[in-house]
Amino acid sequence: MKISTKGRYGLTIMIALARETDNKPLSLKKIAARHELPEHYLEQLIGPLRNGGLVKSVRGAYGGYQLVKPAEEITAGEIIRLLEGPLTIVEDSEADDAVKRKLWDKIKVAIETVLDETTLADLAEEDTNGYMFYI
Repeated sequence: MKISTKGRYGLTIMIALARETDNKPLSLKKIAARHELPEHYLEQLIGPLRNGGLVKSVRGAYGGYQLVKPAEEITAGEIIRLLEGPLTIVEDSEADDAVKRKLWDKIKVAIETVLDETTLADLAEEDTNGYMFYI
């Protein structure tokens, strides 16, 4: 399984929105600048996230995007499936025998479990719990 830039950048957008603790709208321009990503590409990804019911747009001078529901209720699996489509480990091949197909199925279930048990809140907290050095 390979996660494309769609999935990776989509997760970046969602994590950035989840980190907005005061729940203010965040512009794609700010997300792009903070993460050194192309704003134009992020604009292409926000549509499916909005149509999928994960984000909403806020108009105005201080507009941008917000999460529709709490980060604890959104999983990485939802985001990845929305942007990437169904998860596949390998293309189905009749040349693969039953033993290999069983292995591919186990791997797929393990990946789906990790994605579905990891919330956006988990991902948003991950980076912020780094080391703190005091002098």
